[in-house]
Amino acid sequence: MPGPMSVFDISGRAMSAQLSRLNTTASNLANARTTYASEKEAYRAIKPVFKTIEERPGVATVQVEKVVQSDIKPVKRHDPTNPLADDEGYVWDAGVDETAELIDMLETARQYQNNVQVMQTAKSLILDTVRMGK
Repeated sequence: MPGPMSVFDISGRAMSAQLSRLNTTASNLANARTTYASEKEAYRAIKPVFKTIEERPGVATVQVEKVVQSDIKPVKRHDPTNPLADDEGYVWDAGVDETAELIDMLETARQYQNNVQVMQTAKSLILDTVRMGK
């Protein structure tokens, strides 16, 4: 049976979850301006779903439960010069909202940085306590 979770465990798990979120955002942005021959083939944005893990009352952390596809539909666009265009000259753009993804990326980076700050503060407090004991 593992011991009680420390502030480092909690922040580390939160950072890991935010890293998963950043990876899905990067994947979405990488595929945002791609075109496809059909709606079925077109890329759709993905998002992580987080789950709260409660160690005991008042002590909880997070983990990625699953990754799901977004509801954003691919967009049909007329582009007869595109080699992927169908007989009528249409292609499908990936179902990604680039603006929302960029905002999500900024929010993720801030939350990751907040957890880095928590770890730095905890480390500083531990070192100050050790120095006081000398």
